[in-house]
Amino acid sequence: MLGYVYLAAFEECGIILSQRLFRRYGRMTRIWLGLTMGMMMLMWLPSLFAFSMDFTAAAHWCALGTALIGAGVSMFVPGKWDGRVRSAHEPPLWLAAAVVVPVTILMAYMQHTHIILPDASGALMTGQSTYGDLNLHLGIATGLVNAPYPPEYTILPGTLLGYPFLMDALSGSLYLLGMELRLAFIIPGVLMTALVCWGFVMLAWELVRDWRAVLLASALLFFNGGLGFIYAIDGAMADPTAWREVFTGFYKAPANLVDENIRWVNVLVDMMLPQRTLLAGWCTVIPAIWMLTRCIREKDRMLFIILGAWAGAMPMIHTHSFLALGILSAVVMVCMLIHVKKESRKELLISFLLYGGIAVVLALPQLLTWTFPQTVGGGSLSIRPNWVNWNGHGLIDEYFWFRIKNVGPVYLVMIPAVMIAGRGQKMFALGALGIYLIAEIFQFQPNPYDNNKLFYVAFIIMLPLAAKYLVTLYEKIREVPGRRLIAGVFLFVSLFSGVLSVVRECVSEYQLYSADVVEATEFIETFSDDDTVVLTGTQHNNPVSSIGGLKIVCGTSSFLYYHGVDYTGQERDVRYMYEDPAGRQDLFEKYGVDFIYVSSHERANYKVDTATLNQLYPLVFDGGVAVYAVSEEAQTACKKIGRI
Repeated sequence: MLGYVYLAAFEECGIILSQRLFRRYGRMTRIWLGLTMGMMMLMWLPSLFAFSMDFTAAAHWCALGTALIGAGVSMFVPGKWDGRVRSAHEPPLWLAAAVVVPVTILMAYMQHTHIILPDASGALMTGQSTYGDLNLHLGIATGLVNAPYPPEYTILPGTLLGYPFLMDALSGSLYLLGMELRLAFIIPGVLMTALVCWGFVMLAWELVRDWRAVLLASALLFFNGGLGFIYAIDGAMADPTAWREVFTGFYKAPANLVDENIRWVNVLVDMMLPQRTLLAGWCTVIPAIWMLTRCIREKDRMLFIILGAWAGAMPMIHTHSFLALGILSAVVMVCMLIHVKKESRKELLISFLLYGGIAVVLALPQLLTWTFPQTVGGGSLSIRPNWVNWNGHGLIDEYFWFRIKNVGPVYLVMIPAVMIAGRGQKMFALGALGIYLIAEIFQFQPNPYDNNKLFYVAFIIMLPLAAKYLVTLYEKIREVPGRRLIAGVFLFVSLFSGVLSVVRECVSEYQLYSADVVEATEFIETFSDDDTVVLTGTQHNNPVSSIGGLKIVCGTSSFLYYHGVDYTGQERDVRYMYEDPAGRQDLFEKYGVDFIYVSSHERANYKVDTATLNQLYPLVFDGGVAVYAVSEEAQTACKKIGRI
């Protein structure tokens, strides 16, 4: 119950602060920004106190107290914004609801089916897109409970957690305060989905002020998928049974066909659902872009200052979104300084420098502590032209065909859309181009695919302009016979792959953790404290680290490699300890191993010396999974309940 109250209290504090900071805007705007601010405070404030108090309940109550004091004080601080509320800048309520309600319901259903849903046997189930990433996010959230700060990887103890972890820290906070782990993920996920949809409507309306364009842009964003359906249809024509693979195969849906170089995945099922940091990043970067548009229109210095503080909080929420916002802001600043009257340039430059200075001061400690050591220190930063369409020697597909088949026909209208756009729209389009070019040239992480997190921000900016162009074009061909058919074909080609991919995800179901490994993990948790270390295999779906939140000697390379950290020594030592436990006692002492976990995975991937393990250590659990107590502390704890 406390977890629900805690979340609601932060959201209320966010709304109260928003009423003060954004009082010149309409109620819809203030509520949207307030709810987003509440989530940002819930991500950041407990972590700030955790540096001195660890990630404990005490740190969380101090965080809430700070939020309450801030909200209370804001109610009595006089402000300069006492003018008429500008509700005219807001989209119609029905328009926001038309996008937010159906997409949020759809995503709520998939959150329900994908986030460790128990089945009748006690196994925990998931879906296709979350089968991989969910394990990492679960492990970060559960591993943060009562952990010291700055946190380390539980899947590689001793290594600083450099991955943007604040979205998972939010779920960890709710879990710490008594919310069921599954709901601690679902509830923030659904709320942030609603805020992303709401934010996109607000941003699109700000850019184009046309309800038809906003609806079209929303459809093209949330049901994107490119031309992958052509490959699915082609395969079905050759083999009719292949069509069934679209809905039953593992990553056979047409928006994500790696073998066909279709990599521009559907944002709902392959980005917002499994990639929780991206969801939080979009939740914060879309309001930041909206604020930037208002800064340009109003040139109000206080709004620049607010935007600077907002941006400065973003790196450890989602670093890619922070980088994209920085690129966009730099381009827009240059454009503005060129176009404004000479006598206004100094004032505008000061406002932008305030915005950038505040953002840098707040962001730099985050970047120096977490981001740069892994990205630059880990050797991930490099030059790589043409994103995933480059195989090291040349292009896989012809440049424009690759973009068209991935993005869809809307890609073809991007340049015409900019040509008819207004001056302010052109500035943001140039900013989107800047993001696009940076992502086309540089690789920031070991996995080049991750650059799509930059491309999508550019896509979000450009879609309203492209949709406005399409609406205008539709009006101009009023006398052309069959224009409705043309529009219908365009929508079909643009959305069919995305719709198929969403349907496939809705029916996907995979076992993430079997009942026996869940039971064994719960047993180990009973005798564990914050320093307990368990020897397990390096499987990605490792329940000990994910749902147990316990430290293991080494986790999966599918996470650690792409985070740019060195894990090879620990990975090698795991094998030594399983296969030669008697001869490698030094390694058990080196890593402080308390328990040994032997499931079907370990038996399949290592030549586990079970006979020696039985001689050396007491078997304290045997239910399909064998658990051995290694350390004196672990053995003493097990003796107390008669397990030894």
